[in-house]
Amino acid sequence: MMLELDLFSVLVATAVVVNVSGVLFIVETMLRRDEGAGRIWALAFLGGMLTTLAYIIWVQSPEAAWWAVAVGNAAFVTGTGCMWLGCRRFNGRAMAWSSALVAAAVAGAAASVFIAGPGGGDWAGALWMFIPLLAFAGAGAVECLRGELRESRTAWVLAAVLAFQSLYYVSRTTAFLTSGPDSALFTEAFGTIATSFVTIVLTIVAVVVTSVLRASRAPMRGHLSSSASGGSGDGILASDVFDSTMADLCARAQRRSELVGVIAVRVEDLEQISTAFGSEVARAITETWRTGARRHAPSNSFVAEDGPSGLLVGVLVDTPREARRQAAVIYRGLFDDFGMVMGSGAVIPVVGVGVALSDTVGYDAGRLAEVAREAATRAATDVDTSVLIADAE
Repeated sequence: MMLELDLFSVLVATAVVVNVSGVLFIVETMLRRDEGAGRIWALAFLGGMLTTLAYIIWVQSPEAAWWAVAVGNAAFVTGTGCMWLGCRRFNGRAMAWSSALVAAAVAGAAASVFIAGPGGGDWAGALWMFIPLLAFAGAGAVECLRGELRESRTAWVLAAVLAFQSLYYVSRTTAFLTSGPDSALFTEAFGTIATSFVTIVLTIVAVVVTSVLRASRAPMRGHLSSSASGGSGDGILASDVFDSTMADLCARAQRRSELVGVIAVRVEDLEQISTAFGSEVARAITETWRTGARRHAPSNSFVAEDGPSGLLVGVLVDTPREARRQAAVIYRGLFDDFGMVMGSGAVIPVVGVGVALSDTVGYDAGRLAEVAREAATRAATDVDTSVLIADAE
């Protein structure tokens, strides 16, 4: 059945689906003035759009347009790699090494085709594309089941999509190596036409899921709009300012063997409160949470943004016990503030407070923030404690 279909027509149909989905996502990203994960996912769809256009150029003139295979392969790796990077950004994880890995894989996918040259054939550099695709898709599926994404059932669907893509490319790579690209098995089950249909289905599901995930954060960004900038009146720093300040503090504290702590404060259900009780209630809770965290934090600390539902507190402490006491003060103070602002029968959000200390995590500022964030997420779902000090891994 697959051999009876016209390759050019199938690629055009794939291009229509991918490009329409990509354009819609990118336009919505621009209209929302999205940041973070939304922008990276937009790059993923842009990579998918470029992939389909490059392969259409190639199929029209395989010999003259052999270079289009390099463009298509590199763009395909870019798309899947950016899906993984977007998931990491959504979870607030470090981006430097993962971005470098994706960039290296993209360069390798393109270079392998150019090295093979015009005589490389239709499958030039295929393995340099297949292996990054299965690796990045698998890593993206795992990332969807960690951190903040794990709390969203919508993210589970994205995990299933990326896991299916990874397994598909594991099978495709195996068939390519064992049977060869000209075998009946590979052509029927894993050839360009079969892969095009898989791409259509996965793209439709992916654009819906990522749109929902991004939209779930939009109302919370609206609640923070009045003080989202680095110099806000409530004393909350921008994340980049926090990063540089913490890096400097850690460097100075390490020379003196002083104890540095990062306290993460996360509110897990602002979106549900907004849906159930209205945006005004959610706004009041958000303002109380932000001003309260800054007021109850130690006077020598600094507080910064950590995504739409988190704050980070950087502080120098004497002992781990002192760090836990300060975190507990913030936690108890927030709940007292919620009760005073909301009155009797108040809507109390789920709050988790996590603490990371340099004696167990080290003096890397980014790692301290990441570990504190993970501890706060666990604390928010732990029935035994809402203040959790992260242990060394």
